[in-house]
Amino acid sequence: MADTTRLSAEPRTEFGKGFARRARKAGKIPAVLYGHGTDPQHLSLPAKEFARAMKGGANTILTLDLAGGEELALPKSVVIHPVRDYVEHVDLLIVKRGEKVTVEVPIQVKGEAAAGTVTLNELSTLTVEVEALHIPDHFVLDIEEAEAGTQFLAGQIGIPSNVELITDPEALVLAVQHAPTAEELEAEDAEAAEELGIEQDAPEDESAEGERAGDAEGGSDSEESGSES
Repeated sequence: MADTTRLSAEPRTEFGKGFARRARKAGKIPAVLYGHGTDPQHLSLPAKEFARAMKGGANTILTLDLAGGEELALPKSVVIHPVRDYVEHVDLLIVKRGEKVTVEVPIQVKGEAAAGTVTLNELSTLTVEVEALHIPDHFVLDIEEAEAGTQFLAGQIGIPSNVELITDPEALVLAVQHAPTAEELEAEDAEAAEELGIEQDAPEDESAEGERAGDAEGGSDSEESGSES
């Protein structure tokens, strides 16, 4: 089930990159809280506490302590800096107890497929509708000893009765295939090179290399003798 973590949220009236830098130095994250027809609230969240809460999963429900009371909120967008890996901004959606929300729940693959096979993962999450305080942490897909040719569809993954699957039940989640042989891999590489118009240079004959080297040396001698005459 989704964890509920309490965080203090401070209102903010400043915006822009300058404020964001000052907020980070102070250990804060800019955030916006919206939903249920209310005006967006611009907030600052404690960075360390928010990071600790997110270890429980992307669908962690937060209890925000606000000046006018408290609100339950679901992180809908967490923007991470692409290089420095810190949280730049958070969008939070207000939720109510008993309310259903649409979320992405991770799929956890369990077990090993049969020997001599490889697996092709097409989906890593399922979109579901579920009561906000009962979001599963993950769904389990058991592929133990699955033979080549086996396909696992979204509708075949076991989900609790209180969860409604939104993803197309016929969507492919994972396929088990024969592992390619070395010869098949070489053939695929050759075919790909041919399609790209890449010619693989054949190794040069050593005798040809020697003849060219001899010609080069002979040419040098002729030039030298010509210059002396």
